[in-house]
Amino acid sequence: MTNYTFDDRVLAITDLGVTLTETGVRFRVWAPTTSRVDLAIYEDDLRYTRTSHMMVQDDLGVWQIDQGPEVVGKYYTYLFYTDDAKLEVVDPYAIACGLNSRRGMVVDLDQTHPPGWKTHKRPAMNGKSEAVLYETHVRDFSSHPESGMEGKGKYLAFTERGTRCQGQATGIDHLVEMGVTHVHLLPVYDYATVDESKVSEYNWGYDPFLFNVPEGSYSTKPSDGYARIRELKSLIQALHEAGLRVVLDVVYNHTYESHHSNLNRLLADFWYRTDDQGRWTNGSGCGNELATEKPMVRKFILDSLTYWLEEFQVDGFRFDLMGLYDVETVDLISEKLHEIRPDILLYGEPWVGWESGLPEADRMLKGRQKGKEISLFNDDYRNAIKGDNDGHEIGFVQGRKEWSKWIRLGIAGSVPYRKNLVGFTCDAMETVNYASSHDNLVLSDKIDKTHGHWTLEDKIRMNRLALTLVLTSFGLPFLQAGTEFGRTKMGHHNSYNAGDQVNWIDWQLKTDHGDLYAYIRQLIAFRKDYGFFAKTDAEHIQKHLQFKRSPDGIIAYTLRKKDRSRAYIVHNGLDQAHEQNVPNGKWVVIAEGDRCLASGIRTEVYKGDKVTIPAKSSLILVHA
Repeated sequence: MTNYTFDDRVLAITDLGVTLTETGVRFRVWAPTTSRVDLAIYEDDLRYTRTSHMMVQDDLGVWQIDQGPEVVGKYYTYLFYTDDAKLEVVDPYAIACGLNSRRGMVVDLDQTHPPGWKTHKRPAMNGKSEAVLYETHVRDFSSHPESGMEGKGKYLAFTERGTRCQGQATGIDHLVEMGVTHVHLLPVYDYATVDESKVSEYNWGYDPFLFNVPEGSYSTKPSDGYARIRELKSLIQALHEAGLRVVLDVVYNHTYESHHSNLNRLLADFWYRTDDQGRWTNGSGCGNELATEKPMVRKFILDSLTYWLEEFQVDGFRFDLMGLYDVETVDLISEKLHEIRPDILLYGEPWVGWESGLPEADRMLKGRQKGKEISLFNDDYRNAIKGDNDGHEIGFVQGRKEWSKWIRLGIAGSVPYRKNLVGFTCDAMETVNYASSHDNLVLSDKIDKTHGHWTLEDKIRMNRLALTLVLTSFGLPFLQAGTEFGRTKMGHHNSYNAGDQVNWIDWQLKTDHGDLYAYIRQLIAFRKDYGFFAKTDAEHIQKHLQFKRSPDGIIAYTLRKKDRSRAYIVHNGLDQAHEQNVPNGKWVVIAEGDRCLASGIRTEVYKGDKVTIPAKSSLILVHA
């Protein structure tokens, strides 16, 4: 097995999995140490009746067999023979499968396209800095009883237009109305812990099984591989046609199963990291971690990403636990995917889940993304905004003045701004700015934990201020679905399998907290319309962002563009109102208190005036 562990020859292997040829179907699987492999063909995904066909191995360890066109639409597995057992394995390169991933399925991808798929256009963007990311879960998006969507919990809910709750737009119309540019979908590949035949079962999907197959529980026909693919493509096409791009959350750092996984059955103890005693390491916290530094593992990840990018026409990827990826693999990912799609968005978590077998010097951590067109989640800015994830520690929006320095650094995109303000980026596009994501307490629940005794109005002020900081900073703004109108998970900090009633987006909150939503919507329009955050290199930020003298707990700064237009922004994180000097001139008031209007609330002429900024609020002015 040693010859295969670090042998770069495997990178030349092509067409693993199932390929339709001119005469039929070709099956190829890499299993260099197995003495015999048979292909098993099933008529459907339930019955045990099968035919088996002996495969032939080449000098790189690839087993191959050709079959006639009659196997298209049928199901398959591989039978592996070892010295003491016969194992049945689902192909890790499968692109379709039956119910609950028991068997791969042979499909003709040309028959999986929804009407108009090949001619539909991806939305155009002038630059990546225009992006506003919106993270949601396929099921959460539509499962609430008042969502107005018929296909609750399914891919097809994203294709429905005109849906309403209490007269307010929901679903895809809400996304368009809100002005976000990218919809970040929690995992939509096939994962292990949900019985796809039971509507009641729920999971986020960070438990990968078949990395190249759409998850069946979101499909109207989970046993039909064609339906899974077609319905996910319909979701993507609908978002594209609405002007929205699609980012897929991918989890190549581990697999759900460990010793019994299909990868380990293919080649025992190869795909995963081990310590010097041969014990599996657990950097994911899920029992294993994929050895991304090995050529064949690296190839599998690159092949999978390329498949999703080209076949499903997605616009970006978010990488779970990117600290478990070696830097060389990340470099290759960025290089290859940008060659295919120069405007692709790539971002991930720069940390690990547990103690990893990958040396720390090789991990994709903060600072190692510089110049690679990779963005990383900025947990320093997140914590400065609202405190720790699940505890009682408070941040800037709850009134902790000591976070002011870190807020300034976050606003500057974490670039080397000044001698005493140096972050981990060389360009602000390398930071993903956020206040909350699917992990840990949702923003409103974190605020409720630290300030449960405050009024609802006060808590909404803090929610609004947190998102205002995200949207008035250099970098990629990232919003967790529903935080724009105060979504709650009732204090549940780890709701990965907690079900619909904890996780769903309660669309009634859009009406209940309509002022908060209207503010965030207008703030997104301000960010996009005025372009103050469009240039993101460190030199530009150093020259055109200027912080004004202010006490701790108050952040005041001006933004300039080359056309000499200016903005003046003040954030008040204190528990009381604050008076702040406004630069002389004629200014359009974009935001004050609980109001925001991108076209301007009114115009004011200031001559050395002081303006009162209410507690937990922002002032945004644009030079008239």
